[in-house]
Amino acid sequence: MPLSRPPRSRKLLHTRTVQCYGYQREDGLWDIEGHMTDVKTYSFPNQDRGGEVKAGEPLHEMWIRLTLDSDLCIHDAEACTDGSPFHICPEIAGRYKQLIGLHVKPGWNLKIKQLFHGVEGCTHLTELLGPVATTAFQTIHPRRRGAKKPKAGDEERSRLLNSCHAMRSDGAVIKQHWPQFYTGPDRVVNE
Repeated sequence: MPLSRPPRSRKLLHTRTVQCYGYQREDGLWDIEGHMTDVKTYSFPNQDRGGEVKAGEPLHEMWIRLTLDSDLCIHDAEACTDGSPFHICPEIAGRYKQLIGLHVKPGWNLKIKQLFHGVEGCTHLTELLGPVATTAFQTIHPRRRGAKKPKAGDEERSRLLNSCHAMRSDGAVIKQHWPQFYTGPDRVVNE
């Protein structure tokens, strides 16, 4: 187990699974799909699902597919709810067409929260858009740039620099791979 200590005796009650897939299409576009399930280990009453959701049967099961170009612009968006606690839940899926024309870029999470907040969206479909966006970047970015390191002035440099702990401008990764952007106390200044 990767955590520091073994857990106390316990019983599994709920599993959420999120899977994302990145596909390169023959037409030059990219399909990024996300699939999310919530499954309980016990049965419980549910009027909209025939009286009961059985143990092991997904309470929630949702899919999203975004079709993007190499600039991470969305050309098509489709959402689907295969499992939900209420009959009305799948009705909101069509609203996710609003993603068409948007770019997966900084500010993505804020934009999707604005578009699909509250009654304007499904909590679970909207949450799934976060890992789908990350999967889009992980799928498309290396193929688009041939996995080369950013050079001075490259847009990627500005996206990666200070984007996380490992990519901090005064850290070892930047010092090793992009020394021209290194800002640590031992940086070499060329005059």
